[in-house]
Amino acid sequence: MKHPLTLAVLLALSTSAFALDTPKFDPQRLSDEVKTLSSDAFEGRGPATEGEKLTVAWIIEQMQQAGLQPGGDLKEGKRSWTQAVPLLRADIDGTPRLDLDIGGKVEALEQGKDIAVRAPLDGSKEVSIDKVPVVFVGYGVSAPERNWDDFKGMDVRGKLLICLVNDPDFETGKGDFGGKAMTYYGRWTYKFEEAARRGAAGLLVVHETAPASYGWPTVKNSNTNTMFDIVRKNPAQTHPKLEGWIQRDVAADLLKRSGLDFDTLKKQAQTREFKPAQLKDVNFSAHYAVRSEVITSHNVVGRVEGSKYPDETVLFSAHWDHLGIGQPDAKGDRIYNGAIDNATGTAALIELGRAFAHAPKPQRSVVFLAVTAEEKGLLGSEYYADNPLYPLATTAGVLNTDALSPLGPTRDFSTSGKGSSQLLDLLIADGKKMGRVFKPDSHLEGGYFFRSDHFSFAKRGVPALSFGSGSELIDGDKAAAEAEQGDYGKNRYHQPADEWRASWPFTGLAKDLELLYRVGSDLANSRQWPQWSGDSEFRAARETSAAQRK
Repeated sequence: MKHPLTLAVLLALSTSAFALDTPKFDPQRLSDEVKTLSSDAFEGRGPATEGEKLTVAWIIEQMQQAGLQPGGDLKEGKRSWTQAVPLLRADIDGTPRLDLDIGGKVEALEQGKDIAVRAPLDGSKEVSIDKVPVVFVGYGVSAPERNWDDFKGMDVRGKLLICLVNDPDFETGKGDFGGKAMTYYGRWTYKFEEAARRGAAGLLVVHETAPASYGWPTVKNSNTNTMFDIVRKNPAQTHPKLEGWIQRDVAADLLKRSGLDFDTLKKQAQTREFKPAQLKDVNFSAHYAVRSEVITSHNVVGRVEGSKYPDETVLFSAHWDHLGIGQPDAKGDRIYNGAIDNATGTAALIELGRAFAHAPKPQRSVVFLAVTAEEKGLLGSEYYADNPLYPLATTAGVLNTDALSPLGPTRDFSTSGKGSSQLLDLLIADGKKMGRVFKPDSHLEGGYFFRSDHFSFAKRGVPALSFGSGSELIDGDKAAAEAEQGDYGKNRYHQPADEWRASWPFTGLAKDLELLYRVGSDLANSRQWPQWSGDSEFRAARETSAAQRK
């Protein structure tokens, strides 16, 4: 690998987009695309539904009209517009029976109200768990490199585990897990994986809004509908039989009736001295049928071929899917339209593709990847990264767009989570040239770095980031913008109310795309290979493929 990319080099780049006219992006076109894609006609864009068929066809049509070339699977020697993504799809058939036996008295837990269990992702046709012991395991973390073990040698095979969400450092803001910044140990995906590795019958994560960074409606809506996973050879190594969440007050009451105090146990769990606690005279049962099958969803892929280095790639990504048709809200609305999340990012992807298709050809190829099943656990990007259409070793960087702001222009911009790399340096440098200031993610405790599609690439070493629109409006009240964001997180995120609004100007998103275009063009017209920072957990993976880059 030649010419290490330093910030000085980045600031000196002048042969790329800055030497050309940066294209202007049309706010009205962006608004129209978001309005269309998030309309009821697309049925919430659920994977493997009629909504997917409509969505994929629409995106292909937009990419064709934008001037892109197909960049998907090879069929008879030619690229198609899609990449087939085989997925396991599972639904709970009917109402699950979920019971607690406390001292011989059986009490039912209500799905969606007290508890939110997911359909199993191991291909099974039923779940039958009968009177298994219940164990509180703190944060459910086993981290030898941090000298941390919440299990203390306890055999939890065949038991139901209950654990806290986020990291042990969340409340105190200091400790061995990055303080407020969530590590992967804080993600519920890790906690399910650890429970599976230990042979537990199931795991329930205790929901609290602050450490989860979203309310119970989001948990309910995301976990009680159709579940998906990539097809795995040994799913039991990743998923316990039962995965789900439990309301904080329900869990606290359960512990109290077992002679334990929730707050006391939580404080103990924030220390290395914590020991798991089996609940006295408490057993758990779960019985329900499952509809499970393997289906095929699709990523949509457009491409502009490079003029000099067509085998090297700069990749833009966004997820096209949302939650489809699900539980009705208070108004009876069952369509989860996903206007912000992620019709905005998909529209951005299409318009970036249009801009590159109508500009002088970049030296490197630029790929525009609209992925499926992000809402099911980053599955479309995970499948692509595991089965790349274009080698990851020669993918210079990934720029992801997810849930962008449709409001006015801002002085600042951000990224999801903390991921220091020279790709981020390039974004900051180009933003500075546009008069914009980078503001680091102010909610690192939310673990957003692990919750967008760029993570599928980052964990394999590819420099990747997920762009975030700013909050300091040039024409407007910062407090009002933050209130808008707060309202979205509380009342619209992953709810039917995430709908297009005629009042949205989309002028800020148009400016965001100018910045993203500049970054992508700079990288596509350079010989630079960004690297992760020296202390990044992803740097080693990137270094293993260095010999494949010129």
